[in-house]
Amino acid sequence: MLRAGVVRVAAAVPVAEPPGLAAALIESDGAVLHCIGRTGFRGWTAAERALIDDGASDGAIEAVETAAAELLSAFPEAELLGFRGPQIAGEALGSGAVLAAVLGRPVVWDFRSADLRLGGRGGPLSPYFHHALARYLGCGTPLAVLTLGARAALSWVDPLASGPEAPGAVLAFDAGPAAPDPAGAGAPNAKAVARMLAAPYFLRMPPKALGVAEAEALAQALGLRATRATRIEAAAAAIARGFEHFSHPPARLLVAGAGRGNAALLARLAALLPCKVETVDAAGLPGDAFAACATAHLAIRAARGMATSGPSTTGVAAAVGGALIDRP
Repeated sequence: MLRAGVVRVAAAVPVAEPPGLAAALIESDGAVLHCIGRTGFRGWTAAERALIDDGASDGAIEAVETAAAELLSAFPEAELLGFRGPQIAGEALGSGAVLAAVLGRPVVWDFRSADLRLGGRGGPLSPYFHHALARYLGCGTPLAVLTLGARAALSWVDPLASGPEAPGAVLAFDAGPAAPDPAGAGAPNAKAVARMLAAPYFLRMPPKALGVAEAEALAQALGLRATRATRIEAAAAAIARGFEHFSHPPARLLVAGAGRGNAALLARLAALLPCKVETVDAAGLPGDAFAACATAHLAIRAARGMATSGPSTTGVAAAVGGALIDRP
């Protein structure tokens, strides 16, 4: 039997490798993460992937909704559903209204719009989940989470703060470029790495996001033909530079995202950082569905009118909660 106020939530989100949708079931009351349960995966068929790769057509939207409905139907115990579709040219594919009608349960989706309307960047939205996760793991000191995707995104959370909205409880920003995988042989170019770290982006205070133009500038500073070894060193150095923004050093760094399998990058981080470095999988968490856990936690927070972002995560002027909630 669930504790009073605790809800079972399942969420589906896109994943890059293997390509498809991942899902996770959690138990949460929005403030406290009580349980991370089972997970699921539904890969794209060849026909679906072709439609999605071609852009935001009616066929692509229908393919995403069909896959999400199939995946989430495997979680009949979930009282609430969360959904985030793949983005094509800035447009998220799939409608929560359709899923609510098909699955017969409320669906929380479009977590970004409220933040964007109030001047935020619309992301990252996982840091408030990371705060609950730190408490779930029993952390008594600050925890950092690194997400390796298109960018290397850092979150820092203080589990002793009353909640993620509290001043100084959470900080999130793009540390810099992520590194390729697998690693290449050879020595990194130290001069190129130093040149990249001298870019204006690293002088800006967080929260901050690495835009397309700034990412290109960093690539040019590093050298467009930089070796994999140089890019790995650059990513590790940028992440280590990001640690300078933390008010207190974290005891652990959990690494999530598609790039968490880059053993060479993790080894460099372990050498450069003053804390334990481990993947979310090594910490006993579902690495392939980690983002789905975050979305599920955000879904219950949004459904209960709780904040999902704030000044120290997306740069929005005040703590913001909001998403679309469609009911059957």
